Amino acid sequence: MTAPVALTPAQAAVRSGEFTVIDVRTPGEYATGHLPGAHNVPLDRLDEAADTLKRASERTPLLIVCASGARSAKGCAQLAAQGIDAATLDGGTAAWAAAGHEVARPAGARATWPMDRQVRLAAGSLVLAGFLAGLAWPPAHWLSGAIGAGLVFSGVTNTCGMAAALARLPHNRAPKSSVSFQETLLRLTA
Repeated sequence: MTAPVALTPAQAAVRSGEFTVIDVRTPGEYATGHLPGAHNVPLDRLDEAADTLKRASERTPLLIVCASGARSAKGCAQLAAQGIDAATLDGGTAAWAAAGHEVARPAGARATWPMDRQVRLAAGSLVLAGFLAGLAWPPAHWLSGAIGAGLVFSGVTNTCGMAAALARLPHNRAPKSSVSFQETLLRLTA
């Protein structure tokens, strides 16, 4: 499998009208700011949306976006495995905003940390808790070891169970005023 085409923010901005933009972050992250016109299809729901994305890609090329470019590259690989071509935005929404391009922010949206930061906080907190608890009760050190093993597995497989669990927390869900996943799919077929 070949690596997806990675566009810089400048390249994507010049060609912005040519793409159907798909933001693969959690609904909570998406609500804090996204590329104008982007549709939110979380990474864990890409397979569910594959048929719709295939039809959308036949009309206009897909540009997959996330916070930093890591999840969007993974999303492109997922789609490529299903025969759907897509490009990724190098550096993600962060690079887009840093380059001075417009970011759409719904009124009243609350700030949500990027998923990688949430994972680092959760993993670090659990390792520290296991270490400190292990000073009083040595078997508690196994918690730190288990989290470390999970991080190694995550790195080797390029998956993250902790991110999948954190994505289900209330602060990572879409605000009540946002467009539902089903509405997003309908808009992609229009």
